[in-house]
Amino acid sequence: MRGTPVSVLLSGALLIVTVLWTLFPSVFTGYDPLSGDHWEKFLPPNLTHWFGTDHLGRDVLARVIHGTSQTVLTAGLAVAVGLVVGSIIGVLAGVSGPVVDAVGMRASDVLLALPSFLVSIWIVTAYGSGRLSVGIGVGIGSIAIFARVFRSEVLRVRSLDYVEASFLSGASRWSVIRGHILPNAVGAVIALAVIDLSAAILAIAALGYLGYSAPPPTPEWGLLVADGRNYIATAWWLTTLPGVVILLVIIALGVVSRRVLASNRI
Repeated sequence: MRGTPVSVLLSGALLIVTVLWTLFPSVFTGYDPLSGDHWEKFLPPNLTHWFGTDHLGRDVLARVIHGTSQTVLTAGLAVAVGLVVGSIIGVLAGVSGPVVDAVGMRASDVLLALPSFLVSIWIVTAYGSGRLSVGIGVGIGSIAIFARVFRSEVLRVRSLDYVEASFLSGASRWSVIRGHILPNAVGAVIALAVIDLSAAILAIAALGYLGYSAPPPTPEWGLLVADGRNYIATAWWLTTLPGVVILLVIIALGVVSRRVLASNRI
């Protein structure tokens, strides 16, 4: 870890905590995220309730922690959709000749022309709210970006001398792709996946804020921000603190992705 900036270390630590919240939320809080104490409504942040309580007396930090899995896993599904489909299109466009390349890139242009957030809303409206429909809807918007990045990386690696030598030595197309092109092209795509995860978290939180994600009382980051907007004048913590968590996670993902991209270039 020598030479690693403090910002990267702090961002990595925050992301580790976020992963632990996703997998083991009950370890970090003993409060029930769905029920609260009527006598503890609208308590400001204190030593007992670090993020305060809401209008039903529920611990806000407990709802943030338990809502992490709802938001992060859905964002992971969105990234997986964009990564898998986009990578397939990008690889085929990069190695299969000008006709397939033209078809794949024109399909990507069509997706880029569509506002990704509106596509997400359309998918969720058509198929109902839920982790699957939200994840697929958000993931469709990132397919074109993954396809273009993977295609450019494939074309860059394919032009290298040792790859050309592998083709000239009689190696099959797919053995060269598996052995040389994909391992050397995947670095930039991994960095893009980390960046896209932050964009997916933001999009899913926005859908939750607008009411297109998980229905109440399910704890979900965007829904938590939406629940507090009616009380922002008297209970600022209901909206502010969940929003700060979302912002910090997005910033941490951006810092880590830049580090991954810099390491790949080295």
